[in-house]
Amino acid sequence: MLCIANLETSGKPYLSMACLAFWVKAKFCTTTNNGWMPMGKDIKLTASDNFQLGAYRAEPDGAPKGAIVVIQEIFGVNHHIRSICDRLAREGYVAVAPSIFDRIEPNFQCGYSPEDVAVARKFIANPDWTAMLRDTQAAIDAVKTIGPVGIIGFCLGGSIAYIAAARLSGLSAAVGYYGSAIARFTDEKPKAPTQLHFGEKDTSIPLSDIEIIKTKRPDVEIFVYPGAQHGFHCDARASYDKTSADIAWPRSMAFFAKHMK
Repeated sequence: MLCIANLETSGKPYLSMACLAFWVKAKFCTTTNNGWMPMGKDIKLTASDNFQLGAYRAEPDGAPKGAIVVIQEIFGVNHHIRSICDRLAREGYVAVAPSIFDRIEPNFQCGYSPEDVAVARKFIANPDWTAMLRDTQAAIDAVKTIGPVGIIGFCLGGSIAYIAAARLSGLSAAVGYYGSAIARFTDEKPKAPTQLHFGEKDTSIPLSDIEIIKTKRPDVEIFVYPGAQHGFHCDARASYDKTSADIAWPRSMAFFAKHMK
């Protein structure tokens, strides 16, 4: 879109108010509702087995502090995950979200309706953790020259963030939100500092599972948010809990700042 016009009187270029408003919205609007417009771009990553997968990458305006890999929910690299990348870019990080379902269905994305949930659950009926971690490593490798690399994941991605901290190379910090499979992997010790966030009322992650994680992994920083449900950080979901999300995000950013120097 060309936003430069000429003044009839002077012949000098100017930026119209309408075009200026469009530019500001495109550059800075990163809500996950109807007004959200992406700041980043779609790219390709190559995994160690030469499989090519898609990804979304967002860049900060200035010199990056480092890079953060963002791992999706079961709903793909959709508008919400892309908005998380954009938000991290505003925090000063290069952010990249690999499409870890591409081996099953390239570019799968969906919303949060009951019908969408039913479709998305099929992707994790028999999860291939090894393949998803291979694709996660590809994202880490793609940004490791930038500086320290962190990882953050939500739902399925929360579990992958934990396992990645234990198995993958090149990570300086890991943050996981409501990963329901984490309790199954707690015998594996994270090699990078790890922080986890859970909702007290999450019906898919019983409090007994959180206690298992706390007992087996006292080295992991864990927060449980009173009254919060699964998906409490996603403002596109009915379970969104703004109070909890507004506490969890600054904690996550402080954790990355502490360990990604």
